[in-house]
Amino acid sequence: MHKILEKQGWHILAAGLLAAGVWLVSREIDLSGSALGLSTGTWLFLAVFLPVVHQFYVVLLWRSELHYQWLSSRFGEKGFTFWMAGFLIFFLTRPATILALGIADRGGLPIPLWLNLPLIAACTLISLYAAYSVVKYFGLKRAAGMDHFQPERYRELPFVQQGIFKWSANAMYTYAFSGLWLIGLVFQSQAALLGALFNHLYIWAHYYFTELPDMQVIYGKN
Repeated sequence: MHKILEKQGWHILAAGLLAAGVWLVSREIDLSGSALGLSTGTWLFLAVFLPVVHQFYVVLLWRSELHYQWLSSRFGEKGFTFWMAGFLIFFLTRPATILALGIADRGGLPIPLWLNLPLIAACTLISLYAAYSVVKYFGLKRAAGMDHFQPERYRELPFVQQGIFKWSANAMYTYAFSGLWLIGLVFQSQAALLGALFNHLYIWAHYYFTELPDMQVIYGKN
């Protein structure tokens, strides 16, 4: 169990500090709007809560597979399919909750058109190029953690340095989350931008306290 929990105390601390920051900032935002029958405040809570659940779902199943082959021993080759089903559901809740926030709080942060349009264009291009690079050069299975299921195979593969990965080895976390910022800009929503900020910062807690230690196990300390 200690292998699964490695550095997760820091992960919990990061989640708590970031959630506290969102709460403090949200006190200065008008949360009186609503979307799909839920208040802006409820959607903001979900935009924070669901990524936390998502990332600890990843911790539990990634590491139980990497160290103990928990899924493979029970489901065989379908273990990765089982994992992916939950992963995709949680993953999709991120843009879904930010979109709902944007609708509930649309116009909450009026941005001059001369500033907003270039920002929208930049976020659109960056997020699309990031998605293209992940699919073409990195592969969706590898992006979803197939190396935790087949560490012997992936240990021999080189690190990707094509497409957007030329600019950052962590391009998925550095650039792909521009798509969440895009939603807030389109709707000119303070709440959606705050939710995007939380998501973008919190994914780095996943990197430093979950993925990086796992990569050292799979690919070696260096």
